[in-house]
Amino acid sequence: MSSLVFLVPLALLLGGAALAAFLWALRDGQYDDLDGAAARILMEGDNDRIEGDEAS
Repeated sequence: MSSLVFLVPLALLLGGAALAAFLWALRDGQYDDLDGAAARILMEGDNDRIEGDEAS
């Protein structure tokens, strides 16, 4: 029973820290463009060529 006096506040503190980190990431714009990275890998660009690959 005495361990609950230590573990319950610790769990609440860790949960609050995780919630604060999530809200900070949400406010910072980390979740604004979820489809951009998935579509960016399929796009072809001229500047991502290897320099020795001009012949093909």
